[in-house]
Parts: sequence; C-alpha cells; structure tokens
Amino acid sequence: MDREKALPVSSGVSASFRRRAERVAVVALVLLASLGAAGSGADDTVVFARDRLTIETSDGRSHRFEVELAVTPRQRARGLMFRREMAPHEGMLFVFEVEDHRSFWMKNTLLALDLIFIDRWGAIVGVARDAVPLDPTPIPSGVPAAGVLEVLAGTVDRLSLAVGDRVVHAAFRE
Repeated sequence: MDREKALPVSSGVSASFRRRAERVAVVALVLLASLGAAGSGADDTVVFARDRLTIETSDGRSHRFEVELAVTPRQRARGLMFRREMAPHEGMLFVFEVEDHRSFWMKNTLLALDLIFIDRWGAIVGVARDAVPLDPTPIPSGVPAAGVLEVLAGTVDRLSLAVGDRVVHAAFRE
C-alpha cells in the first residue's frame, strides 16, 4: 500500500522542519537500536523503528497507539505490505518532509485499514475508511498531508475519530 512518489529533497528546508526531523530521527534510531523492530512479510529486510503517539479528540478523549515509523522512501514503499495481523492499538505512521497531496494503495496489503491523513501541525485533515486488502486503486488524501497513520479498518469509527482531532507526536509541530 503506501507507495508514494519520492519527492526531491529541497535545500530550502526550514530550520523548524530540520529540528523536527532531527527529533524524529533520534527517536527512531534509539528505538531501532533498542527494539530491533522489523517488518514481518515476504521480505524482512525493511526495518521500522517503533514509537508511541496519542490521538486527542475534540471532546477530550485520548487514544494511545504503538506505531512503526515509515520515514525513508524504502520504508514508505514497503509500509504494511504482507502483514497478516496487527493489534487494535497499533499502526504505522508515515512521515513526509512537506505537506502535499498523498495517494496510497492496498497492493500486497493483506489487512483492511483506515488511513488517517495529518497536517504538519498534527491535525487530522482527512480519513479513508475500510481500505480493501490487495486493491490497487489509489486512495487520495484529498488535501495536503504531512503524515498518514494507518490503523486497522473500523478504528476510526470505533474511536469516533474525526477531522479536526489531533495527533500528538514529535513528527508534528506543536
């Protein structure tokens, strides 16, 4: 799923983005070294660091997730492909350098998923519910997004998540 065109790295990246990216990279390296987390599919050579995030809803509820971080083009290309299971409180967070329109697919993805599109500030700006496993049809964000959180299908409805709720994670500006 999660095939995204690689964007060229701009030399005009802001200092605040570099600080944010450095925080994410440090967290990813520390977690990678301590956990040694790896994908579990046809090819286990793609390694993902693990981290935590919280979704704060507009009515004051908080929902914690354990996530794998997809921050490199190789990690984003692999995503959750070939996974056969994932716990209800787990997901994968795709982090991008710039906000842009995103398009994902479910090719080689065996789990039905909800996709949560997130702006650079951590606000949920869009949701795609119940993405069909193995479907190559593009799933567009519809609006610019700096991150995408993939969770099991039904999670958005089960937790009553909505556009405007906030994802709290070091990848997003505070």
